[in-house]
Amino acid sequence: MDNTRQQKISRLVQKELSEMFLKQTKLTKGLLVSVSGVRISSDLQIANVYLSVFPSEKAVETVRNVNENVKSLRFDFGQRVRHQLRVIPDFRFFVDDSLDYVEHIDELLKK
Repeated sequence: MDNTRQQKISRLVQKELSEMFLKQTKLTKGLLVSVSGVRISSDLQIANVYLSVFPSEKAVETVRNVNENVKSLRFDFGQRVRHQLRVIPDFRFFVDDSLDYVEHIDELLKK
């Protein structure tokens, strides 16, 4: 079970990364990236970040590009939260396909 510190850091990471991705996706037309969830390890060293990408056809490619540029993203994140966190967690990005799953279930129920 997550403790209070993990929850606070998860919310902070989600908020800051969401703002960073929003700023970046304004530059690219036709792509929307949002942070749908963050899970922090118990030692606060690793953050598993789940990204929801629209359109979903570009999700795998987008997450792959984000994982390739994780060092610069972590540096920018560290600059934003340097007075709030002592240790900046390592990021691991994953595709959040829960919306696609919900849509698939909805289609099955309509049949």
